[in-house]
Amino acid sequence: MSEPSTVPAAAAATMPPARRLAARDIALVAVFAGVTAALGFVPPFYLPISPTPITAQTLGVMLAGAVLGWRLGFLSQLLLQTLVIIGLPLLSGGRGGLAVLANVTVGFFLAFSLAALLIGWATERVNREPYLWWKGVIIHVLFGLLFVYVLGVIGMMIVAELSLGKAIVAGVIPYLPGDALKAVIAAFIAAGVHKAYPGLLK
Repeated sequence: MSEPSTVPAAAAATMPPARRLAARDIALVAVFAGVTAALGFVPPFYLPISPTPITAQTLGVMLAGAVLGWRLGFLSQLLLQTLVIIGLPLLSGGRGGLAVLANVTVGFFLAFSLAALLIGWATERVNREPYLWWKGVIIHVLFGLLFVYVLGVIGMMIVAELSLGKAIVAGVIPYLPGDALKAVIAAFIAAGVHKAYPGLLK
């Protein structure tokens, strides 16, 4: 004789459908991986003083963390990284495959998922509801761009055999104005998304 259910019928009726939530999460992960990949179709811009291009893809990284939170934001960028490594040309300039791990930009690439995680973690704790754009800018800079720069500089020092000073001059300083603008744009977009769809970070 089977045991009676320990969940009252009324409570069971109000429990969230696990499959629907899981499917929603998977869809969000795929969408934001796609957003970052789509931003890779914006043509990269190279400066004469740096081997690393100016791209739009860090905007997708910031959006993933700010909109989805740390877990789904991390997974979305990890999915993108996985697809790139197995050969899909989803990085700016149509790059993909294992060769990206030997490129001078490897540190910036590896930072994508971890930066989204840190941005999402900080957003969930200090900028949850209501989402304030100015807090978002600060989070994007301190928890996103700063981390991307650190890993990017380390990657340039290892792959290109640059000194710390030369790596900072080549891989950080020329990109500060554009990245600051991307941090602001991402914060405004995230604020609009959270206003339209409250509860995404819960």
